[in-house]
Amino acid sequence: MMSGFDPAAITLILAGLADALIGDPWDWPHPVRVMGTAIAMYSQWSLQRFFSPRQQRFAGIVLGLVMVVGSGAIAGGLIYLSLQTARLLGMGLAVILLASCFAQRSLSDAARDVLQPLERGDLETARSHLARYVGRDTEKLDPADILRAVLETVSENATDGVMAPLFYALLGALISPVYSVAFAIAYKAASTLDSMVGYRELPYRYLGWFSARLEDTLTWLPCRLTVATVALQSGQPLQVWRLCLRDAAADPSPNAGWSECAYAAALQVQLGGVNRYGGVVKVKPYLGDASRKITPAAIAEALRLTRNSFWLWLILGVILLWLR
Repeated sequence: MMSGFDPAAITLILAGLADALIGDPWDWPHPVRVMGTAIAMYSQWSLQRFFSPRQQRFAGIVLGLVMVVGSGAIAGGLIYLSLQTARLLGMGLAVILLASCFAQRSLSDAARDVLQPLERGDLETARSHLARYVGRDTEKLDPADILRAVLETVSENATDGVMAPLFYALLGALISPVYSVAFAIAYKAASTLDSMVGYRELPYRYLGWFSARLEDTLTWLPCRLTVATVALQSGQPLQVWRLCLRDAAADPSPNAGWSECAYAAALQVQLGGVNRYGGVVKVKPYLGDASRKITPAAIAEALRLTRNSFWLWLILGVILLWLR
């Protein structure tokens, strides 16, 4: 039976609206920046003191567990104490912290930051702006490569930057607003760890091993649910799923390939190909069929798919919370 006002549901709705309307202003303090500083300091300290693979793996396990569990516990504790002090203060803080986990507006702003100069014909500025968001070399990219890089970034981050944090926020909301924030922040910590130390190359090969595996595990289910949601929106769900089964496994990441392939299939474009990182050529597997060219309109459509998926999950989650 519907229980009426549900603090967790209201908090989620307000957080979603805050992210959509405000996003993450550059000059605001952000939990990810705090996490990033802590990860960088510990990683530097560990690499200077531990030299064997075994020692670095152990240091990496400590890093992963402390960051994920600790971040969730600190965020949840702050919300709990705030709610005990003043209910509106606690809910306001919960909204701010949850909104910081949903990168929907930030993803859209990042795409626009690159596409606007590109559409003006200012290739140098587009390359320079793209370098803020991707790890590949951008100095010599042509317009087609820039568009592909933007779409790959949008489609990969749709899962780990938008849908997976929402998934864990909804999961925690089944318990209370405190756990909603704690679970979302904990996932954000895992995602930040993966982006900073989850590499197969040195110096992070051993230190980041645990963090990479942890993020892969936590992202696996929300990634597949995102693929299914995008596939349903495409109007050709079986075709999207068929292409994902055909191509996604070729990507070394168990999740990024699926997320990117789902968008490529839904938009009928092809992602992957030759990239350069620090001058080293790396060939990513091709995902999807190149039935259409990648255009700014295709990127706008990808952002629309993510936006629709986000609000679909959020609305369904809120309905479930109210029906408990």
